[in-house]
Amino acid sequence: MNKLVEGLCCGSEKVNPEFEDCLKKNKIRRFAQGKSLVEKELDTAAKDFSEARESLEREKFKWATIQAYYSMFHSARALLYDKNYREKSHYCLIIALKSLYVETGKLSISFIEGLQRGKRLREDADYYNDWSKIGAEEMVNMAKEFLEAVKTLVSL
Repeated sequence: MNKLVEGLCCGSEKVNPEFEDCLKKNKIRRFAQGKSLVEKELDTAAKDFSEARESLEREKFKWATIQAYYSMFHSARALLYDKNYREKSHYCLIIALKSLYVETGKLSISFIEGLQRGKRLREDADYYNDWSKIGAEEMVNMAKEFLEAVKTLVSL
């Protein structure tokens, strides 16, 4: 087994090949300071969520969508930091969460699907000026649920 992923899984379980590829390409790296930054990431996620909720209330749907995605991103990053990894790619962050949390039964796949959907909605809002009230509401709700779930998983 590749030294980058040695000791990652338990027993004879195979490592997710996409996760291994992210490690090989340095899009996911070991990060010894990770655990010390979990609380900071959760604080950032909470602030982004609060701002997303306020933007939604003010009918600023583009910003609510973007802020809600970044709340989810920072929540996801807190999970990665809790395992002493760091991402260099939003895509590989999602792959790492699948490998470290979903495939081990610690996190529902629905949160990963929500993060992927959020990534698409954020990109549409940010790059193509395409957003909606329904998308913004969906994102704010997903961000809240994700943040709550992550808080139960990390070791503070």
